[in-house]
Amino acid sequence: MTTTDTLEALKDSYLSAQLAGNRREALRLLVDEGIRRGVPLPTLHLEVIQKAQWEIGRLWQENHISVAQEHMATAISQLALSHLYRHLPRDPPNGRLVMISCVEGELHELGARMASDFLEMAGFDVRFLGASVPTEHLVREVLGSKPDLLALSVTMTYHLPALRQAVAAVREVAPLLPMAVGGLAFTWAPGVEADLGVPFFGKDARELVAAACRMFKV
Repeated sequence: MTTTDTLEALKDSYLSAQLAGNRREALRLLVDEGIRRGVPLPTLHLEVIQKAQWEIGRLWQENHISVAQEHMATAISQLALSHLYRHLPRDPPNGRLVMISCVEGELHELGARMASDFLEMAGFDVRFLGASVPTEHLVREVLGSKPDLLALSVTMTYHLPALRQAVAAVREVAPLLPMAVGGLAFTWAPGVEADLGVPFFGKDARELVAAACRMFKV
């Protein structure tokens, strides 16, 4: 099989393990059929875990799986990312701090977590705040940590008002702080990033890293 065929087969097997709730098999696939066969970690993240999650999301939206099944599958991917974290290759530190957070109410943190891992691999220092961070606490962390870049993640379009609130609140206390936004919500609601006056860093973590590296010339 070609590399593309191999990755597609691995993604399908991983997805089947997710739907079956088989955590052990999901991890075995990533390690035995992925890492030990020389598949780069960024490729495992994007071509296997991320694409499987997109399929999980589609199945849930079309009512082919329940909320409980979606949560179970996502929990397996969270476990997988935690397991793979210690294997991440890392470039030398570049001296830049990036803060990543999901806006208030947004519980889908997998994409933001994956972006955090990719930024670390590229040499950035990362503060990942996780899911559903209240705006007032986000502002407090920005003031305390003084990041070089704040990236906000939104998956569901009904959380876009919370994004607007977060951007406005951060600008009030840190008007010069570069901000970026990302997440699936921007696929469904194009143009929001332009209205906010912040860049949209693309469809996946690799594009986020490339944009951040261009911004800071690292």
